[in-house]
Amino acid sequence: MLTYLIKRFFETIPTLFGITLISFFIIHLAPGKPTDVLTELNPKITPEARERLEKLYNLDKPIIVQYGLWLKKIVRLDFGESFSTDRRPVMQKIWDTKKPLLERRLFITFMINLISMVIILLIAIPIGISSATHQNTLYDKITTTTVFIGFAMPSFWLALLLMMLFGVYLHWLPISGLKSLNYDSLPLLAKVLDRVKHLLLPLFVAAFGSLAADSRFMRSSMLEVIRQDYVTVARAKGLPENKVIYRHAFRNALLPLITLIGLSIPGLIGGSVIFENIFGIPGMGQLFFSAVMTRDYPLVMAVLTIGSFLTLIGNLLADIGYMIADPRIRVK
Repeated sequence: MLTYLIKRFFETIPTLFGITLISFFIIHLAPGKPTDVLTELNPKITPEARERLEKLYNLDKPIIVQYGLWLKKIVRLDFGESFSTDRRPVMQKIWDTKKPLLERRLFITFMINLISMVIILLIAIPIGISSATHQNTLYDKITTTTVFIGFAMPSFWLALLLMMLFGVYLHWLPISGLKSLNYDSLPLLAKVLDRVKHLLLPLFVAAFGSLAADSRFMRSSMLEVIRQDYVTVARAKGLPENKVIYRHAFRNALLPLITLIGLSIPGLIGGSVIFENIFGIPGMGQLFFSAVMTRDYPLVMAVLTIGSFLTLIGNLLADIGYMIADPRIRVK
């Protein structure tokens, strides 16, 4: 088992290299240059000054040379300096040590995605199991209709509806940011409640779509498992239905879902760009969007690399979960 995990970990290295290579070339295929943001709005800029900026950012070199220079820095875990006007180091923008841990961009996005993943599993698995064990009943039809609505509903549209209902009309929940303006003057319990209120809508939007997909997947997997011979034998022996479902069928039904969870991590990270911009959350998604709009290549590549690395680690954790759930894989 340990040998397999070590092998899988080292397999992620060429995969990560390929992702960064493709991403780097695609970014540079976009029309325009980062210097356009600094020069197009300045009528006094001269061609010589534009050339000096391009040399400063190594934009005058071939793309493959630019990628080589970037890769040489990445080996030292250095993402370079941002192309924005402040020219701060990229990692300083992502992981600002001057801010508290709860307000750092990488931590915010990671925790929101982690909490939404836990919420998805805690709700989707019971819904999928109960729908499978009550197939074609009124409950199954209601859950099926609900999840199909979840499939069809765009997350940005859902976010806007929830903001209008709970924020604008009912005034129950805040619709922007992670804390209120008077947060620092609040007592400890009020601070916790304020954070929770600000996170309710983003977490719901982040989890709703994946919740629908995972519950349907769990339902179809459980339906396939409970028709197997060993489940029929367990029932014939007189075992209680709960033991048949949760002790014998559940573990095997969980295997395809574990794989799906690993593959759904990129969707959660990509979804951060949408709901973080809508709800004004200062996370990696919002930073990535602003970097793309200003053609800040080092910052875009840093966010893509970190997101790709977390995705590959998520797939590795899914493999570990697969081995825990199925002893046959550990033996192999």
